[in-house]
Amino acid sequence: MQVTFTTPLIAGEIADYYFEDGILYSLSKSVKRTVENISNNVTLIKKITGNKPVPLLIYLSKSPVPDKATRKFSSQMVPEIYTAMAMVSKPGMALLVMRMVFAFQKPPIPMKSFSSDKEALLWLRQFVK
Repeated sequence: MQVTFTTPLIAGEIADYYFEDGILYSLSKSVKRTVENISNNVTLIKKITGNKPVPLLIYLSKSPVPDKATRKFSSQMVPEIYTAMAMVSKPGMALLVMRMVFAFQKPPIPMKSFSSDKEALLWLRQFVK
């Protein structure tokens, strides 16, 4: 998904970010997720948000399937850094991501997929504190 931002982004290993009006925006990168780079990413997000869980609007991109340990670690970290997640992608991609990360359990935060970032933002605003 091709997205252009007018706000300067904070560069990360697995995604680039900006934080505005209580919502974290993420432009996902097509890199393989590992426990190490997810851990580094959690540290970056906590720094950006002042160590406070926030709603996330993520623009998904295709990336290699992470291993089981990474999927488990990622699912444990989600509620530590996010209060809700709106995923913007081509149809089907967000569902694939949710199935990979939360294969055997219900997501610990509200999650919803969208093909439009405007609709995603409307839904996500209810989770801004």
